[in-house]
Parts: sequence; C-alpha cells; structure tokens
Amino acid sequence: MTPQAHLNRRSVLQGVAGTALVLPVLEAMGDEAHARPPRRFCALYTANGMSLPKAEHGLDEWSWFPTLKGNGFEHGKSTAPLHPFRNELSFLGGLYHENGTKADPHVCSDMWLTGAPLHNSERGKYNSVGLDQVVALHTKQYCRQPSLVLSIDAGVGFLSRTGTISYSLDGKPIPAENNPRRVFDRLFRADRASLTAQRDQLQRRIRLVDAVLENARDLNRKLGRSDREKMDQYLTSLNEVESRLIASEKWIDIPLKEQDYSHLNLDVTSEGTPSEYYRNMFDLIALAFDADITRSVAFMLNREDGMGISDTFPLKLGLTRTHHSLSHAGDKAGQLEFARYDLFLSEQLAYFFGRLREFKDANGTVLDNSIVLYGSGASTTHNPTNLPTLVAGGSNMGLRHGTYWHREKTRMSNMYLSILHSMGIHESAFADSTGVLSDSIFTKA
Repeated sequence: MTPQAHLNRRSVLQGVAGTALVLPVLEAMGDEAHARPPRRFCALYTANGMSLPKAEHGLDEWSWFPTLKGNGFEHGKSTAPLHPFRNELSFLGGLYHENGTKADPHVCSDMWLTGAPLHNSERGKYNSVGLDQVVALHTKQYCRQPSLVLSIDAGVGFLSRTGTISYSLDGKPIPAENNPRRVFDRLFRADRASLTAQRDQLQRRIRLVDAVLENARDLNRKLGRSDREKMDQYLTSLNEVESRLIASEKWIDIPLKEQDYSHLNLDVTSEGTPSEYYRNMFDLIALAFDADITRSVAFMLNREDGMGISDTFPLKLGLTRTHHSLSHAGDKAGQLEFARYDLFLSEQLAYFFGRLREFKDANGTVLDNSIVLYGSGASTTHNPTNLPTLVAGGSNMGLRHGTYWHREKTRMSNMYLSILHSMGIHESAFADSTGVLSDSIFTKA
C-alpha cells in the first residue's frame, strides 16, 4: 500500500497566471490542522447609537450602558434579555475612533470596522480594510467561504450612506446580501453544476469588463467621479464573486456537516416581521459557523440617517417614531421608546448567542470559539465618542467576561488589535492603533 503523502497545512496550489490558492484543511495535513479548534469572528452593527437617557428624565434603568462599572455591573432594562449570558459577555465603554471625531458623523458606519481617516479628501481611496476582512485573510484556508457579508438592505449603498460595513483589503465596499434564501443557497447548496454555471457567467462578465478596460485611460477621462466609483464597485463585486467561487471549488468533493435546516424560513424578508427576519439571518450565521463554512461574518442590522427599510422597524413594533427619529429624541417619551427599541435588539442578540451556545465544537461551544462584536458608530445623536460596544464569546481565546470595562478615550482600533491577537492573528497594528488593550477582557492579547 502506497504511504499517504503528508502535506503541510500551509501548502498552496499554483493557479492560473501564477495565482497562489491555499489548500483547504485536508486529512493529508495530519492531526495538527484538525486539532486546533476554529477561531471565528462576527461583527454586528446597529445604526444611530443606543439610548443613553438624560439624567433629568429619571430613566437611568433604561440606559444601554450599565450604571456600575466593573464586575458588579447589572444589566439595565434595555439589555436585560442578555442576562443569561452575563458570564459570556462584557460591555466596553470609552471607545472611539480618533478619525471619527474629525469626519462627517454620518460616515460612522463606513469607518466602524476600519477606523479610516474619511475626513481626508486627499486620500487616494475612500476607505481602508475592515477588521472582518483581515480575519478572513488569515482564516480562509480553513473554510469554504472566506467571509459572509450581510446587511438589512444589501448592496453597498453610497458614500456616507453605505449598505455594508465590510471593506476589502484595498478599501472598497464589499456588497452585502440580505435575502435568506440566497444566503442559504450560497452557503449550503454549492454543487458542481451550479458552480460551473456561476463560473461561466462570471467569465462572461469579466471578459466584458476586460474589453471596457482596454480603453480604461480614455474612459476614465470621460467618466465623472460618480461613474468611476460605480465602476470600482462593479469590479470589487466581480473580485468578491471570483474569490468565493475559487474557495468553493476547492471544497466541492468534501461533504458538508449534516445539520437540521427544518426550522429555517427562507421566504422571510426585511419587509415582514423584524424579529422573524433577524432570527432567520442569525440562524444562518450560526449554522455557517457550526459547519465551519466561514469564520468571518459582518452583519449590518440597520443603516444610518433614516436610510432603508429598517428605519421603520420601531413602527412595526408598536412604537411611535422611526429609528432615526428616536435617536434624536430629547424628550422623556422619545428616549424611553428608543430604549425599548434597544430592548428589541437585545432580544435578537440573546437568541443568536443561544444558538451559538447550542452548537458544540470538540473543546466547547461555538460561542466559546467565536468572538462576537456588537455596537454602533455613535453613542447618541451622531456623537462619535464613547461608542456603545459589547463583546461576547471567545472564552477559549482568552476572553474573560462578566464585566463593564471602561477607560476614557480609548482607541477602538486598539480593541480591534486585541481581537486579532486573541484569535492568533499577530498583526503589528490595525488602522491607527497604538497597542492592545491592557488590563482588559483580552487576556491573551
């Protein structure tokens, strides 16, 4: 019997035109590759900040941030649904993006995962790489899909009113998906026939773009700024689809983990019941993590400045104002309603954490091996300081929870670098970071 060849887990295939394709983790790579548990990251963004009621209204118990710092914190009413996960999550206060204080407050979702200096009009590009895509770069060889980018409205939106929080390595917005059935098909129904059809379609689109780019210099002189941005977005979309197809092809003969999909309702839309939509999307993320299809997820739950369908969600819940309007409310009734919407979002988070806790890895739950970041790019009314931030999971990556950690004027990028180091991704810096968070929940940063 011929001895089985042993492959190093860093082995690569040399693809077309010299492109290096990292191999998926195969049995031939030995026990080392399989013994290390997955390390996952999920970023969840909500727009318009959280309710932090004015002191004169006497609504302290409805503040999103706990009233007491340290391990003795108690959940307020708007985050009470998260109490069962008290020892698996922490609140972080005092965080901000240095560049956020200089920029238009409406671009806070654009820079939430990047920390980019969007106030600088002389930059050669609009944004920089998002945290989720740095994670994807370092984990894509272990899973079928490099990353999963979701949002409430799909696509990329437009500058300062984006419909995605994910930005590629060269700072281009990555189009998000919002249709549960398309997400399911992409994650769980990638067969050889569909991949071939997608590849053929992609190649036709690439040839068309190549034909246009033959005269790119002349074209760019004729196109206005808006048209050039659209062309860049189109090319970014092509690159994203191409990378997904390449990743899927490598795994086509490796069977998916058997899972139960019977509870999913893939026909829900964002125009229906908000909780049903969110929970089906969270179910898809949890299933993708459990099957190790991807280890990097970004999900934009709401859009800024009253944009998109989610602005009406409070009305569907029986509240009297839209989401953006509530974020500007200065009266007691409005601030209480804003807090009640935070309560609704906390209920959806609790559902998601529960699903991640139900799924098991060899060394613990999926939640133990996943770092979930939840927050907003503003505190209240477009204020870019003291960004509401919650981190859950990751106990097997050294995160120690059950606290309200607060340190004034702490760079968000330092927290992001701490996340990367906890995941074993030892980048020297991220965005404008000056180091990792010391004396914090990140004990292995």
